[in-house]
Amino acid sequence: WSALPGEDWAARYAEAAAATVAGGRGVVMVVADGRDLDRLDAALTATLGEGRHVRLSAALGPARRYRAFLAARRGEVPVVIGTRAAMFAPVDRLGLVAIWDDGDDVHAEPRDPYPHAREVLLTRSQLTDAAALVGGFSRTAEAQLLIETGWAREVAADRAVLRRRTPAVTPTGDDPQLARDPGAATARLPSLAWTAAREAVRADLPVLVQVPRRGYLPAVACAECRSPARCPHCAGPLALPSATGTPACRWCGRVAAAYACPECGGRRLRAAVVGARRTAEELGRAFPGVPVRTSGRDEVLTAVPGGAGLVIATPGAEPVAAGGYGAVLLLDSWALLTRADLRAGEEALRRWMTAAALARPAAGGGRVVVVADGALAPVQALLRWDAAWFAARELAERRELGFPPAVRMASVTGTADAVADLLSEARLPEGAEVLGPVPADDDRERMLVRVPRARAAALAGALHAAAAARTARKAVDPVRLQVDPLSLF
Repeated sequence: WSALPGEDWAARYAEAAAATVAGGRGVVMVVADGRDLDRLDAALTATLGEGRHVRLSAALGPARRYRAFLAARRGEVPVVIGTRAAMFAPVDRLGLVAIWDDGDDVHAEPRDPYPHAREVLLTRSQLTDAAALVGGFSRTAEAQLLIETGWAREVAADRAVLRRRTPAVTPTGDDPQLARDPGAATARLPSLAWTAAREAVRADLPVLVQVPRRGYLPAVACAECRSPARCPHCAGPLALPSATGTPACRWCGRVAAAYACPECGGRRLRAAVVGARRTAEELGRAFPGVPVRTSGRDEVLTAVPGGAGLVIATPGAEPVAAGGYGAVLLLDSWALLTRADLRAGEEALRRWMTAAALARPAAGGGRVVVVADGALAPVQALLRWDAAWFAARELAERRELGFPPAVRMASVTGTADAVADLLSEARLPEGAEVLGPVPADDDRERMLVRVPRARAAALAGALHAAAAARTARKAVDPVRLQVDPLSLF
């Protein structure tokens, strides 16, 4: 399901749960974090009434969480909602499994055996003949594969409805904008973004500014030669905590009060990366008298008033504004798009669409300004509000290159000798390709084993048997096995 911008997705999920309960079957719904869980909890209470569902999350504490688990196990409630661990919740006569925003990486369990909430729910759907609902403002390549294989069907509005609901999206790096503002290619906040924010404030509407990096200046450089400032002890990046603060290492925490550039000897520092708090400070000076709020790791806001104001948020911490934002500014797009990750473009589009969906429709004065080149594929998908096109494009490229989800890929991580030992023990299926090694953390290495999707079970069985054989002979060095990990490199 591709949700419309500004749509109350929690209310739609509550309606799906109510229809399932009316048919005499149970529901399991999984969301990414506590804020989404609170929204879904309120929507289910309004739709089903009190006492018809329970929530499972670590924030409840052991006693309340266990009581909720027992209520579901005994069939006292038909609906269970929660964060990642709720994917295993026992529900009587399961009729619907649902997950919201399956592209969020918190849906992947970081502990062995590393299950992903989406895969567990889809498996439960298949085993129990239950319906499955995968929803979000954007779409992952895995969700697109479900559609292209015929396993799932698309639920999306037609283009006429979509055009009425979407805000006006404008990039700053295309030719018309560069003709008006030649500095837009290098400016962090081009004139187009300033104009959009100023017009929204004048119209007494809130402005959302999404900044990918938290903190004040999370990375600094020498003001003379522009060399990145590194810690003299561990070579970690130096950061400034405030305008008057002392540079400190982000890795070891040591303060570098007497820092001198090893290249030129310079002692002055300049910003290399600007964080959310510095952005809030700069915008507060540019818009005097306008309230400035920040939402991020230290304090995550759930909602803000609908009047004029500036909200500076990191991705995933954007609060909902009453009536919608008049302008949404998406800054520092390079920080998302240039990550060395297979899913960099997909993740950037997901974060942008999540923020842009909080804006008013274009007819109501809603504008979105993305500081990026308009020719980039993720930016094009945002301009047209067409996550399905981008997901299909991503899937086609991964199919051509042999990356998940077009194929199944297992990651084998450990010391070089341990990895070689396990792979020599494993009886890999015919056609398996072994790729690597590539460096991993803590002086370890990673090997990748790739097979067609039809041979995924054979690959998992071979690796399981090899791991069991190493355990039986008490091999000293452990090996970490993951199938289709979110991060390959």
